[in-house]
Amino acid sequence: MIKYLLACMAMFWAGPALSQSTYRAQVIDHETDKPMPGASLLLKELGKGAVSDADGRVLLEEIPAGTYSLELRFLGYETFRFVLTFPLESEEEQVLYLHHHEDELEELVVQSVRSSRLIEDVPTRVEIIAGEELAEKGNMKPGDIRMLLNESTGIQTQQTSATSYNSSIRIQGLDGKYTQLIRDGLPLYSGYSGGLSLMQIAPLDLKQVEVIKGSSSTLYGGGAIAGLVNLVSKTPGEEAELGVLLNGTSALGLDASTFYSEDFGKLGTSVFASYNKGTAYDPADIGLTAIPKFDRLTLNPKVFWEIGDGSELMVGINLMQEERLGGNVDFVQGEAVSDPYYEDNATRRISSQLQFSRQLASEAALTVKNSVSFYDRSMEIPDYLFSGKQWSSFSEVNISKTDAKAEWIGGLNLWTDQFVQKEGNAEAPLDYRLNTFGGFVQNIWNAAEQWTLESGFRLDYQKDYGFFALPRVSAMFEPSELLTFRLGGGLGYKSPTVFSEEAERLQFRNILPIDPSQVHAERSAGANLDVNYRLALGNELTLNVNTLLFWTQIQDPLVLTRVGEFYEFQQPEGQLRTQGMEVNMKWAYRDFKLFVGYTLADVAQQYGGQSQAYALVAKHRLNNVLMYEKHENFRIGLEAYYYSPQLLGDGETGKSYWITGLMTEKSFGERLSVFLNFENFLDTRQTAFDTIFTGSISDPQFRDIYAPVDGFVINGGFKLRIL
Repeated sequence: MIKYLLACMAMFWAGPALSQSTYRAQVIDHETDKPMPGASLLLKELGKGAVSDADGRVLLEEIPAGTYSLELRFLGYETFRFVLTFPLESEEEQVLYLHHHEDELEELVVQSVRSSRLIEDVPTRVEIIAGEELAEKGNMKPGDIRMLLNESTGIQTQQTSATSYNSSIRIQGLDGKYTQLIRDGLPLYSGYSGGLSLMQIAPLDLKQVEVIKGSSSTLYGGGAIAGLVNLVSKTPGEEAELGVLLNGTSALGLDASTFYSEDFGKLGTSVFASYNKGTAYDPADIGLTAIPKFDRLTLNPKVFWEIGDGSELMVGINLMQEERLGGNVDFVQGEAVSDPYYEDNATRRISSQLQFSRQLASEAALTVKNSVSFYDRSMEIPDYLFSGKQWSSFSEVNISKTDAKAEWIGGLNLWTDQFVQKEGNAEAPLDYRLNTFGGFVQNIWNAAEQWTLESGFRLDYQKDYGFFALPRVSAMFEPSELLTFRLGGGLGYKSPTVFSEEAERLQFRNILPIDPSQVHAERSAGANLDVNYRLALGNELTLNVNTLLFWTQIQDPLVLTRVGEFYEFQQPEGQLRTQGMEVNMKWAYRDFKLFVGYTLADVAQQYGGQSQAYALVAKHRLNNVLMYEKHENFRIGLEAYYYSPQLLGDGETGKSYWITGLMTEKSFGERLSVFLNFENFLDTRQTAFDTIFTGSISDPQFRDIYAPVDGFVINGGFKLRIL
């Protein structure tokens, strides 16, 4: 009897032992085809791991039957995730290829949510443009960030002037006034200073750009109903950096930028300087500038001081001056013209940045921020001049605390904003003063292994418009390394202001001031659902799919209404609502990458029980980018963007169109790269298939601009890293 029992036990234990498998692989650098010693392979469900030897070979033993997720990691390379079912059909050695990390060893730490977490660990959906993608867009438009944002799904830059190129940003179809633009966590431009902001920010000194879509007022106060864009600057690294970029265009434009940074130990510094020049350009030969004549100088020095005892101080100043003249080409070029039409913009910006941080006891930190901005702008057209000065400031003090399970941050803010009109309608000046006091608290909590919760609450107060209570919550569920769900939502508000896209198109002529006793702040509610899935198809082909469903509703939005010869902002009872989806797919195979993005933006306004589409929104957009790149050597990319028909302000419907582009860059070592780009090489222009104005060239009545007006432009130049 004992013999039979022992035999059964032997068979019971032998079965699993016989069913266990061995996995052998060799890790290879996909560019050099050389073995990679020191790469780590992890079988997640079993907690088994191994490190590749001098020949790049790695071995995992005693793997039970089943389906498992595996991760292959090496510093500076993209993590390779794949799934295998054991036992394998063959236990022959497999070859695993690793690709260089796109972001050049930089960990993508999200700053916009006031946390020090990596992007994959944050419940709020944040899009980051960094590394090679940021460099590519910077090559194509080194003078401003317009293209950098416009070619992202869900974002559209709206040109507000046919002749001077003024533009604003729209997220998910909402007017630019609902998007907050910040730099390093400090409010950048708003109100009167927001009109030319996209055209006056050069990207060379940016480390990354972070975009949060949907209500973000809880994070940074009013004005972030559609979302926020945070421009993150470079800081001194371990090695000194001195780089120069020179770029010229077939439209006779010139961009020259330089960036220097160095860490001297306790002290560090960075200096960014740029000169941007445009020449009057009229590809349609209609006598009006598609690209105006302009000259712009920018200087941004910063000092970083490590005081000691865990204290750090950053102080910086930003100076910018620009002259921008568009309109009749002959007049802009200095010829004598009778009764010309022109738009002359002169701007000056001066802003300061200050940030002090100190480590406290028990994993706590104190941070103090301040910025003061002065903006002076004049806008002149025939027979009318509007000008004014804006002073604004932002101050914040916050305390944060981090432990193994949660992060807490709480603080107080003060915003001041004052505008004084110098020229314009003297009987009804657009002067205003708006001060906002706010307090906030925010928490990120690791509720369980697969669940992370983020919650926040802000309370703002304004003398003219009262209190605003702004809750916000986000949740992240990560059932596996390959699949992530994010669900979030919150409330927002926007204080009334005359400085909007509609008023900008009118050069603020005949605009009546807003009476706080007659209107109230616009309030909003929004929510989104985000699903991200990563799939490995074999050893070298990967697919990353991200789907976002969004909804935002603004109650009683301000509407610019014509009253006789004047325009007045009125607030009829109604709603402005945007809803839709964004889908992003990224295919990667060896040296090839294919990006496909689709945006559905259904934006409608409802008044008096009737609903109608919102103007200047492409309901359907398609983004396609195919890239071939050998790391730090050569890359070439082909782009194609589709825009569906858009409703215009005059009730007409614009035509659909495609924009195509070709980008190339060749590197010679680590210090020199040369780029050549063919932007919009199919020469898609609104002036080629539609009109941009009615009336005479001396007194044009401009229509909405919904398609490019500059057409096919070639640009090329070089980037030289001296240090």
